[in-house]
Amino acid sequence: MPQTKEQKKEYDILYRQKNKEKLRQQKIQYHKKNKEKLRQKQIIYSEKNKEKKRQYDKLYCERNKKDKVLHNWINRGILCFDFDLLYDIFLSTTNCEFCQVELNTNTKTLKCLDHDHSINDKFNVRGVLCLSCNFKDVLNISK
Repeated sequence: MPQTKEQKKEYDILYRQKNKEKLRQQKIQYHKKNKEKLRQKQIIYSEKNKEKKRQYDKLYCERNKKDKVLHNWINRGILCFDFDLLYDIFLSTTNCEFCQVELNTNTKTLKCLDHDHSINDKFNVRGVLCLSCNFKDVLNISK
């Protein structure tokens, strides 16, 4: 007696659950054997869908921009109780907190989150500065 679509679907789900490791190994072996073929397929797909890929990449970058910035701050030793609030303050800051120059995307007035490197057990953020003021601080030149 033939299976209905629903029965087949349920059987497939159960089979995949029971044989997860076996199927994973088969997939790995297939990818090893067909590495070049799969690579060529990906190249052809990318060529055909350049605009779609460009839009996806742009959307992906926008979605993950905040996470990348926060990860970078944490790796650099910035300590804070509420990183989301700190990120919002960082984005809304329009002028350097030291020299009052307008902050934008060109390299001389790039935003930097200044923090005290000697403090490593509590909040250590001093403010949002332009690149040149932050660089002066790093070199310990009086401002």
